[in-house]
Amino acid sequence: MGTRSSRVTASLVKMNQGLCHETLKRRQRQFRHLFPESLSLRTHRALSWLHRAEQEQNDHDARFVFLWIAFNSAYANEIQDREKFSEKRLLLSFLNRLIDSDKDRLLYNAVWHHFPESIRLLIGNRHVFQPFWDYQTGRISETDWQEHFARKNAAATKALGRMDTKKVLAVVFDRLYVLRNQIVHGGSTWNGTINRSQVAGGVNILAFVVPIVILLMMEHPDKHWGDPCYPVVES
Repeated sequence: MGTRSSRVTASLVKMNQGLCHETLKRRQRQFRHLFPESLSLRTHRALSWLHRAEQEQNDHDARFVFLWIAFNSAYANEIQDREKFSEKRLLLSFLNRLIDSDKDRLLYNAVWHHFPESIRLLIGNRHVFQPFWDYQTGRISETDWQEHFARKNAAATKALGRMDTKKVLAVVFDRLYVLRNQIVHGGSTWNGTINRSQVAGGVNILAFVVPIVILLMMEHPDKHWGDPCYPVVES
């Protein structure tokens, strides 16, 4: 992609302007002839769900789900042996590739200039920490989950202090993945009062990060983003 267009788009992101479905769709139409088929399909699907998410300004649960589907459309890969590769492992690998490609530090700015406090609150919230629920269902002891929580939070705090974007984003998406499971698998109430803060925080983070993810993928069509799980099959 052209360096000038990349810088213009980066400026829009840093000013928290312009990176919406409409802007990204225009960019996709302009450059999709340069995309491999797999990337073209990924960005087309991700943008369709981003568009749907943008229509849900008042329903945080629905918006979170649509944003997560948009994100999933971008990163989910077809893998041959699902016993050896977990979804979390694929997600972390994808985040690492994104950050390595992020020469304009768009994700860095999202983490450190837009959401540092939201991220700290999310990391400190036990309700999006899976071992807490493992304790509630009797899988581990209270001491186990508390020690695990303290250890993970100490590591996250250290990563925050070092401004380690990779590790911080890994922790953030680990917690958001728990929230995703709660909502998608029926483990929460629609519009429930108990989880409003984590859902609202999750929506704010995803609504800012997902468009950046789609942009970075389009800016680097030469990278191998993997084959989609469900390719288009003509009937």
